[in-house]
Amino acid sequence: MTSNQLWQQRIGNQRDWVWRGWQTRYSYTRAKSNSETPLILLHGFGAAIEHWRNNIPILGQEYHVYALDLLGFGASRKANTNYSVYLWVEQVHDFWQAFIQEPVVLVGNSIGSLVCLTAALTYPEMVKGIVMLSLPDVSIRQDTIPRWLQPIVSTLENLVASPLLLKTFLKVLRRPSTIARWAGVAYQDKKAITDELVAILSIPAYDEGSDKTFSALFKAVRRSEFAPSAKEALPQLTIPMLLIWGSQDRMIPPSLAPMFAALNPRIKYIELEGVGHCPHDECPEKFNQILLEWLQDNY
Repeated sequence: MTSNQLWQQRIGNQRDWVWRGWQTRYSYTRAKSNSETPLILLHGFGAAIEHWRNNIPILGQEYHVYALDLLGFGASRKANTNYSVYLWVEQVHDFWQAFIQEPVVLVGNSIGSLVCLTAALTYPEMVKGIVMLSLPDVSIRQDTIPRWLQPIVSTLENLVASPLLLKTFLKVLRRPSTIARWAGVAYQDKKAITDELVAILSIPAYDEGSDKTFSALFKAVRRSEFAPSAKEALPQLTIPMLLIWGSQDRMIPPSLAPMFAALNPRIKYIELEGVGHCPHDECPEKFNQILLEWLQDNY
């Protein structure tokens, strides 16, 4: 999808919302026709509402669309707190109670998809369906590291997790040139790595408190209590689920996708050939069509 509009003009109406004393940001787009299935879009790690800039204008033609900056990301407060998927689930649920109050479909990329899954399990009255792009499972992390190597990895992570080193690392990480290289790992199609994308990913890292937040997030994802196990949660749901995975995802192994899909007959699994970790942004036209067709088939 191409557009001459700035990304800020393609993500709907932006508003601030104070949640638990923290400033957060959300956007909303009202469909022209009546829609009985609102959508909430949840970005992945290090991203923001703007990552959906090529999806919101299309989805918003037929559905009311909300998108959130999860606490610690985007234009939301860079809080120094104990982060977890459970914390973000509470943010999403409280937002839903405040502004929507009718069952929704949650759409998430990467860590955002794990928030969708956990929210559906925790608050079934809120969720009528979930769409998961590149679903991570933090419980599998230890299984993928040989036992003899685990103490070494833990020691290195503890060293890197020191606030001083992380602050120095963040100064390097948030440079546009570094962001572009990291995006090159996440995206298979290098044409999708535009100056616009690099700006979207790098700007929040300059916000006040971003260094402490980066440290808190880095420590959080290493804890077993950071998130539930996806492979244990998926079989418990009875709602329609759509699982989308790029065959060239270098962030989360695509080999997990068929294993996850086999855990529940309500899961529809679609693999996108030649696509990386962010299908909604790397091939938005294809993703938008798949999502709209799935929504029409189920609601």
